[in-house]
Amino acid sequence: MLRLAAATLVVLTAAACAPAPAPKSEPAPSPAASTPAPAAKVARTPEQIAAKIASLPAPYNAGVYDNGKRQFATCRSCHTVGAGEANRVGPNLHGLFGRKAGAVEGFAYSDAVKGANIVWDGPQLEQWLANPQTFLKGNRMSFAGIRKEEDRRDLIAYLKVETSAD
Repeated sequence: MLRLAAATLVVLTAAACAPAPAPKSEPAPSPAASTPAPAAKVARTPEQIAAKIASLPAPYNAGVYDNGKRQFATCRSCHTVGAGEANRVGPNLHGLFGRKAGAVEGFAYSDAVKGANIVWDGPQLEQWLANPQTFLKGNRMSFAGIRKEEDRRDLIAYLKVETSAD
């Protein structure tokens, strides 16, 4: 009986140490089914960021980039900022400034945004960020807004840096 138990233990140990079977490979997706990769993120040095902020019109030239980045954390779950990045619950914001509201290809805007005659600039975005629901009645953005003026200024300065082509 002891020999049988020892033999069983040897067999079980050998089975546990054997290499796992190779996983089955899946066929590669067809080129037509693949989506283009987003453009590489531009890495900016702190000096480049400071120079870009300083070149902005007032009051955004006094913006604090790091605070703007913190403020954007509340936006990040719905929006992306990089060139070629996907829309989420909200549209991609790359190229936001100077663009007509409701113009991002492939995003399903509310009728209020589609019908708005707004071209995004700092002052327009500042009003939107203060309270989207009162700025443009009927839009679907479920965001209460950013109360502090300096936080809105810093967020806009951050967006002007991160959503620009240069």
